[in-house]
Amino acid sequence: MPLSSALTICLVEEARGGPFVLHPPPTAAGLEAAVRTAAELGYDGVEVFPPSPSAADWPAAELTRLTGSHGVRLAAIGTGAGWVRHRVHLCHPDAAVRRAAEDFILGIVDLAGGAGAPAIIGSLQGSSGPDVPRGAALDHLAAALGRLAARARTHGQVLLYEPLNRYETNLFNRQAEAAAFLADHTLDDVRLLCDLFHMNIEEEDPAAALRSCGSRVGHVHFADSNRRAVGLGHTALEPVVAALRAIGYDGFLSAEVLPLPTPLDAARRTIESYRRLVAG
Repeated sequence: MPLSSALTICLVEEARGGPFVLHPPPTAAGLEAAVRTAAELGYDGVEVFPPSPSAADWPAAELTRLTGSHGVRLAAIGTGAGWVRHRVHLCHPDAAVRRAAEDFILGIVDLAGGAGAPAIIGSLQGSSGPDVPRGAALDHLAAALGRLAARARTHGQVLLYEPLNRYETNLFNRQAEAAAFLADHTLDDVRLLCDLFHMNIEEEDPAAALRSCGSRVGHVHFADSNRRAVGLGHTALEPVVAALRAIGYDGFLSAEVLPLPTPLDAARRTIESYRRLVAG
């Protein structure tokens, strides 16, 4: 299967203005309109960030019907609302808060898995700090990833873990370090979400970093150096695409980018860049 394109759709009001292309109203009708837009622009899939993991609000069967009816696939579902709405994360010094973060993610894992997609852990990973030294934070992270990946496995899915840049977490900023951590803890059902924006900040050579991680790469956020649509920054994308092909990656290039100058402009520029770099 060739590399596929995906467009991010954020239904979290608190994240409006963040690096997500489409921000429709957080309703079933809003989601359907956004999926229709992605399909009309020629995207292969959509990556959705719901405000909650509630099956009552976002039933997996409805997500499957909605994407299928427009001829696109569900690429992944994000968990970021747990942080931006509830301020919980997996490395919090309070065990009750850590449990709340894990429960939120479990709900998303079930939602995503029921719709045939993986769940993403990004901002909900948290950080170490004065109250949680690095060693303890990494123990919390490893234990949570193990339990969450076990739940994903029941749906036939992997779990996606995203190393973030140094301004967002102090756990793992570089892909190879994160991959080694997953291997050391035998987290075989966890894959890396390699975000090209974060990698532009942290990696000496993003393409080489991807090659070093090989089959551990599970998802890619397709963004330029300035978090705008690919082609509007200075990241060299040709070597990145070549590296992904060299490691046999056949997943999504998902546009998690700022909706600038407008959401439709960002969406159109992304799919044009995808076609030039991948399909063309």
